[in-house]
Amino acid sequence: MRQSYLKNAALLTGSDVVLRLAGMGLRIWLANELGGEGMGLYQLVLAVYSLFVTLATAGVSVAATRLMAEELSGPASARGAARGMLRRLLAAGLVLGLFAAALQLTTADLAARLWLGDVRAVGALRVSALGMPWMAVSAVLRGFFIARRHVAPNVFSQLTEQTVRIALVALALTRTEGLAVGVRCMLVLGATAVSEAVSALCMLTFYRRDARSAFAGKKAVRPADPARRLWEILWPVEGGRVLASALHTAENMLVPACLAVYLAKAGGRSAALEQYGELKGMALPLLTFPFGLLGSLSVLLMPEITQAHILGQTERLKTLLDRMLRLTGYFSALAGVLFWVWGRPLAQLLYQSADAGFYLETLAPAMPLMYLESMVDGAMKGVGEQKAAFRYSVWDSILRIGGVVALLPRFGMKGFLAVILLSSLYTCAANTGHLLFSSGTQHAFRRWLGAPALAAVLAAAAGMALRKLLADGFAARLPLQLAALGVGGCATTGVFLLAAWPLGLGEEAAALWAAHRPGRPKK
Repeated sequence: MRQSYLKNAALLTGSDVVLRLAGMGLRIWLANELGGEGMGLYQLVLAVYSLFVTLATAGVSVAATRLMAEELSGPASARGAARGMLRRLLAAGLVLGLFAAALQLTTADLAARLWLGDVRAVGALRVSALGMPWMAVSAVLRGFFIARRHVAPNVFSQLTEQTVRIALVALALTRTEGLAVGVRCMLVLGATAVSEAVSALCMLTFYRRDARSAFAGKKAVRPADPARRLWEILWPVEGGRVLASALHTAENMLVPACLAVYLAKAGGRSAALEQYGELKGMALPLLTFPFGLLGSLSVLLMPEITQAHILGQTERLKTLLDRMLRLTGYFSALAGVLFWVWGRPLAQLLYQSADAGFYLETLAPAMPLMYLESMVDGAMKGVGEQKAAFRYSVWDSILRIGGVVALLPRFGMKGFLAVILLSSLYTCAANTGHLLFSSGTQHAFRRWLGAPALAAVLAAAAGMALRKLLADGFAARLPLQLAALGVGGCATTGVFLLAAWPLGLGEEAAALWAAHRPGRPKK
């Protein structure tokens, strides 16, 4: 069991890193192909698209995982009920997917004109709707395989989906140079819809191969009270996530509109879309990319946090939370110092954008808050505090919308950066405070943030000195720029690790390895 758990953890973490690398490579290429304004339009379409994706998949994905885990935990003689439950879940997913697709198709023109303020988004909104039913079916089957503890089908389908998407996007954009950005965005979203269909077909293929053993050859029968059980999961999850997604979409629609007011005399809507695209489509994906590497920590610690909470093991829960917060603090401090020192040359190398470099440098000090908030959010759900996490998320969205309306027309993008920084501070403080209070854990901010911050200051000083020495390399050809960034990043990381190791990083790394080393008996 332990070996299977570690194998699944390694497979999930490895595939997540590969997918994030591929996705980041695609975003970098898209940014250079579409330009700042094109990326701004693309991000606006994604804001509306994500709302309908949430409608199509959020509730049914959670329901599939929970209900199939319940049905499959029974005796082999009751597997007919499990097959019957899966059929009902697939039907519910297909209905939600078709409803979301129809709703997006019928509101595409309205959304483009009134919500986004850009008619060029109509085609992209329409074509992206075609992938909704496929996504809903995939969400149900992913829940089925998670309940079976089979991660390989999910990993393979996601890798196939990303491969098909990248290939189709590259084919489309290389043959449409010079066309309007609206048309090119439509082609990108069309490639996404096709890749979702391919992914769903992969999942169905795996399901056909796995169905006989999963259901012990039993025919489908009606499970116990399926409608009530499905509805009790579906409506609160669907309603909560759609509300959160709607607030997030509203914020993303307001940002370019409020920026356009500030930039009325300096390019207006076009300049606003360009700045929005540079932040949302270039800088923020880079800032959030390293968080994927925390997947292994989450995979290893979150199940144990949930187990300790369920079993009432208070001291073990406190120890696990302390370890999670401490290791996240060190990792996020390292990521922050790397972006603060090397963000500008990195953005110049990848995007040829000075503004994107400024955004990276400005937001880098907030990375510990962003990463801690994300990890704490997962821990809160693990200890049954998901309602509080959702409440803080909704309040954060409302406050962000208020900040966008109040600050962006007066201060432009600097106002939006302030909104992001204040939002990170609020969500991190609210979630962390609630988690510590509900678990009875005493705060140890010197361990969680103080020691990482000291190591980050030392690494930043060394990194800035090295950046001055390597300045000529960043003005040279591409191979020398890559070499300068590689040497600078590795040296900065080395200084940080040397400084952090005696400050507690070594102690926590040793404890984590001892807890999960191969062959260790499971308690």
